[in-house]
Amino acid sequence: MSETPTDQMIGRLIDGRYQVRSRIARGGMATVYLATDLRLERRVAIKIMHGHLADDNAFKSRFIQEARSAARLAHPNVVNVFDQGQDADAAYLVMEYLPGITLRDLLKDYGKLTPEQTVDILEAVLSGLAAAHKAGIVHRDVKPENVLLADDGRIKISDFGLARAVNNNTATGQALLGTIAYLSPELVTRGIADARSDIYALGIMTFEMLTGEQPYVGEAPMQIAYQHANDTVPRPSSKVPSTPQDLDELVQWATARDPEQRPRDARVMLDQLLAGRGHSDPSAQPTALQPTALQPTMMLPNLSAATANAETQILGGTPPTNVLGPLTATGVGPRQPDNSARLTTKARRRKGRGFWLFALVILIASALGGTGWYFGSGPGSDIAIPAVATLSPGDAVAQLTAVGLASDQTTAYSADVPEGVVVSTDPGAGKRVAKDSVVTIIVSLGLQPITLPPLTGLSQEAATAEITELQAEVGGVDPVFDDSVASGTVISATRASDDGDVSQGGDYFQGLPVDLVVSLGPIPSVSGETVADATQTLEAAGLIAAPGEQTYSDTVPEGRVVSSTAPDGPVRSGATITLTISRGPEPVQIPDVVGKPWSEAKQILEDASLRLDYNIFADAAPGLFTVTKVTPGAGESVPRGSSVKINFSA
Repeated sequence: MSETPTDQMIGRLIDGRYQVRSRIARGGMATVYLATDLRLERRVAIKIMHGHLADDNAFKSRFIQEARSAARLAHPNVVNVFDQGQDADAAYLVMEYLPGITLRDLLKDYGKLTPEQTVDILEAVLSGLAAAHKAGIVHRDVKPENVLLADDGRIKISDFGLARAVNNNTATGQALLGTIAYLSPELVTRGIADARSDIYALGIMTFEMLTGEQPYVGEAPMQIAYQHANDTVPRPSSKVPSTPQDLDELVQWATARDPEQRPRDARVMLDQLLAGRGHSDPSAQPTALQPTALQPTMMLPNLSAATANAETQILGGTPPTNVLGPLTATGVGPRQPDNSARLTTKARRRKGRGFWLFALVILIASALGGTGWYFGSGPGSDIAIPAVATLSPGDAVAQLTAVGLASDQTTAYSADVPEGVVVSTDPGAGKRVAKDSVVTIIVSLGLQPITLPPLTGLSQEAATAEITELQAEVGGVDPVFDDSVASGTVISATRASDDGDVSQGGDYFQGLPVDLVVSLGPIPSVSGETVADATQTLEAAGLIAAPGEQTYSDTVPEGRVVSSTAPDGPVRSGATITLTISRGPEPVQIPDVVGKPWSEAKQILEDASLRLDYNIFADAAPGLFTVTKVTPGAGESVPRGSSVKINFSA
């Protein structure tokens, strides 16, 4: 399978298992598609390496390394890898599908994040990296583009395409890999990466989350690399003054130029972060809404004693506030109200206590009576219908019976639910009905049969209308050149599931895709054109012109196209057409006819495809004349069809 345009890949079946649905993203090494795993009936993300990289062993090894690296990790903050394989000449990788956005998308939308948001994302990324580092894997490409923020709130790190196993220090052995804005000084200067290189990149990413910009910028990549190698990363507070001191120190720790001054791996940094987020006594908080906090004393190992006595900073853009109310002089616990005022208030209300106690008893009795009616014979006695879709009919009946409901069954065709499995109920799941009510279980009959009409010879639009009107789907559309079929006309049609031919129609099922092969018309004729004009003509049709061999031609001038040759098999856009170029007429040598009778010499010269310039009176008695001179002379090479001058005597 060579790399094809996106509209051709969509609908294809990869390795007989993965049905490609739509494109998610495209990168320098591969394109990621949303696909359906037909075997397990689940959505997956499938990364397919670009076809033009298939012959590059370095890229292919890096692609396979991603599968092996990520597959060794089983962690909630690392994107799961399910499968890896080879389909024809292209490698693919099947991963967990996470609908959502990347951290880069979030930064583009909001510019910068709050300290609380930064710490939450940092904790998740560190957890995933800690698992990788524990498994001996260095990610080597930590950046916002590789942090996924799922719609359900999960945060995961992805793209282990540059990951390598750790051997003390892992050298690249080639040009620097990874994104230049996040490269550590040791990678720039020595090309060596270990777990501390990931920590440096994470520190740069933290700076970017807090400030909305990267610490180093330049017109050329080498300018940025030079700053990484020679400068100290500034504190985030130099850009955003409200940044808490704790996060300033965290960034400084993670981005130290000397790797020995950084956390040795993600676990060390994560432990410090988790310790810094803790509270000394969470139970003392009067509300469950506790602030996210970082203790400076727990952030870095070399804090001064003065910092150790400082108050815990609340992560936010303004000076910290105490959610418990005013603090005492020692800064511990809330300030107690005046007890004497509270006792005076209670004394004033003591006289009416008897009345309110009596009223409370009456209220409780009424509530108990109402509650008994509501749940005994009122609306509260209704039963919520449980969700039984995707269960077997027997299991569905058992669940309905368990909650006090009766059931009956009916059937319906379904494009989404396999045959013999419950599609839904009537009334639907969650509806409340009286006890012993009858709930209808709708069981799937599978795909509804249909009959496709003949599709060959129809226009693509007409074939699409026929297919969709029957509630089937158009799968892949494969445009090819065909000398005998008009452009836009369907050449053939196949089942997407097994490539079975349905060009002439036949039995099919609703919801299943049909792949179409559509004609692009004949390959343009370029015979007689110049190479430049022929190249332009073919490129306008989406083809590539490649000059081939040269040949002599008596009819096509030198330098023009004699003929064009297409590759074997179906010719698609992007195919290479080989051009045969004319060298002009084939040269011939002037025969030696001096001294020969004119009748014999004339025949020899005409057989050599030469034009003769002579006195036509010699033809009156050719046997009486003898050739005395030929110009050009005998043995000279001239183009076929050239004129020669003949002199002769009687």
